[in-house]
Amino acid sequence: MKSLVYAMVAASALAVPLASFAQSTSDSPVTRAQVRQDLINVEQAGYNPAAKSPYYPDDIQAAERRVNEQQGYGGVAAGTSQSGAPAPVQMQRAVPSDSDTQPLYFGR
Repeated sequence: MKSLVYAMVAASALAVPLASFAQSTSDSPVTRAQVRQDLINVEQAGYNPAAKSPYYPDDIQAAERRVNEQQGYGGVAAGTSQSGAPAPVQMQRAVPSDSDTQPLYFGR
């Protein structure tokens, strides 16, 4: 009986973070009018939802970025989110030797 109680406590402790993860960060849900206004804003910024573009995520994100700039929300300036040093350049041999080139199925 104790093991059943422990299992129930463990299951409920693991389920609490899952339920809180699914919740929205805003206090109120988005209304239909707000969604409609967002769509109108991105269409005015140059996004066409009817176009079959292979660059869909980039297109909508660029339009949202333009809308945010027009509304004065700002954003991340180019290059300010980068960190660290450039990767070192590795030197490669100009001409491969015979030991570097081997058949595709070498050793079989």
